[in-house]
Amino acid sequence: MAKGKADNEGNTVHIGQAIQQLLSSYHIKSKFDEANLISSWERLVGKPIAKRTKKVYIRNKVLFVELDSPSMKHDLSLHKTKILDILKKEFGNEAVQEIVLM
Repeated sequence: MAKGKADNEGNTVHIGQAIQQLLSSYHIKSKFDEANLISSWERLVGKPIAKRTKKVYIRNKVLFVELDSPSMKHDLSLHKTKILDILKKEFGNEAVQEIVLM
């Protein structure tokens, strides 16, 4: 009986790993990562920036951020590389390659 239990333990997969494998097998991992990134925008950049953000979307690994304030656009443009680093750390190198502020 102990042998059977050991075999089952050898076949277990962490739920996160199983979900990632499922997303990859259906070729929807990139869409899932994009949706997750957009829904995490406020958490990643903070409430003040999120409140000034009109629209966030991704096309061809480019994150487009539409802001309602020219001064906020300027401030974020100074920190684009830092924001990109945060996004890559959180979602991997393949999620976003560039940020365009509008």
